[in-house]
Amino acid sequence: MRGFWAVFRRELKAYAVTPVAYVFVVVFLVLSAVFTFYVGNFFSRGQADLEPFFQFHPWLYLVLVPAASMRLWTEERRSGTLELLLTLPIGRWSAMLAKFFAAWLFVGLALALTFPMWLTVNYLGHPDNGAILVEYLGSLLLAGAMLSIGTCLSAATRNQVVAYILTVAVGFLYLVIGEPMVQDVLAHVLPILALNKLAEFSFLAHFQAIQQGVLDLGDIVFFALTILAWLTAGGVMLGMIRAD
Repeated sequence: MRGFWAVFRRELKAYAVTPVAYVFVVVFLVLSAVFTFYVGNFFSRGQADLEPFFQFHPWLYLVLVPAASMRLWTEERRSGTLELLLTLPIGRWSAMLAKFFAAWLFVGLALALTFPMWLTVNYLGHPDNGAILVEYLGSLLLAGAMLSIGTCLSAATRNQVVAYILTVAVGFLYLVIGEPMVQDVLAHVLPILALNKLAEFSFLAHFQAIQQGVLDLGDIVFFALTILAWLTAGGVMLGMIRAD
């Protein structure tokens, strides 16, 4: 893993000096509060839990996470530093992982800043804090899966807007692929077995299972394999760029 820490620190510093990073954090926190307390009817539900908070995370991540990942490789390609980076004694897999984990840590810090909501729930009642912790971990896994898609697709283009749109499009497919409306449409062209297999790739289905307060091994493996698959694809793309 040559050069991992060097690239990792470089990416974290880039987030620290990039206005987009601060805008991301502020927008994430504001929208989380709005969706929880107003759209999610937090107070009228009369329950001391964070279900209204977490149920909107997939859609928040769909819009915001691509903004955190779109610059990871597109900026390197646009500025012409990618070729230099790939010629340094830094393995492309190390660089791919370093950029991904730096972005994941950044999003994780934004998620951690929502802890006042957890404190608020404990002030108002007696929630199952174990279940809430599991939901936080599930949210972090979901964010990691979205980020892995963005990390890969940002290596496929020089344009940040294109990388953003592609990540949103792929992420949206992952979210809705298991929904009844989508399954009904696909049922006209695909056999039942294929539909069931596609439904197993649904981010929503796995995240909603975690929202029940149980972090099942199957859900962990699913998100881990998704992250691994997309980062591997991103590493292959970098290899193709180096070959060119």
